[in-house]
Amino acid sequence: MSLVSESHAAELVRGAQALGVELSEGQQQQLLAYLALLIKWNKAYNLTAVRDPDEMVSRHLLDSLSVVSFVAESGQTWLDVGSGGGMPGVPLAIMFPDRSFTLLDSNGKKTRFLTQVKLELKLANLEVVHSRVEQFQPAEAFDGITSRAFSSLEDFASWTRHLGNTQTRWLAMKGVQPDDELQRLPADFRLDACHVLKVPGCQGQRHLLILRRTS
Repeated sequence: MSLVSESHAAELVRGAQALGVELSEGQQQQLLAYLALLIKWNKAYNLTAVRDPDEMVSRHLLDSLSVVSFVAESGQTWLDVGSGGGMPGVPLAIMFPDRSFTLLDSNGKKTRFLTQVKLELKLANLEVVHSRVEQFQPAEAFDGITSRAFSSLEDFASWTRHLGNTQTRWLAMKGVQPDDELQRLPADFRLDACHVLKVPGCQGQRHLLILRRTS
């Protein structure tokens, strides 16, 4: 029995259209293949709290695709911090084959899964790093750094400060707008923009906060 049904494929296509995201046939197949791996490995590896495959299209694939237009605006090198099961890093790597994406997580089970995804989907633009974010020392600053339900904005900024510079854009995907967290942003960070994300099929609020370093 296939783990991914025709209804999942239809929901993905409909949702992407609603988000204004154009999917090629190849990208659609890769996203569904990723979904199938997520469903299969989640049973043993506990990659996501979402257990129902019918919820995964909206809550994982479409949620990740909701930031495509913001990633498109700038940056060749991207870091997805606390990537876990690979959201939004894997879908973004599929959408932007000409850019490089580094997926970082401190959990060995999760990075093993991400390595399997890279191999099976033949994502040459994807690198998987098993490390704590504070200990990760890349050769150059990233153009963009994403996180999805990773930590407070204060911790996200503090722990990744050394991975970017004043040109870097930090994209934090959140549920409700975290006004209290914004009050505690480190002094050398500012809020550049806050966008409401309308994710087809998702009930709760979704927000994207774009941060910049001021010095």
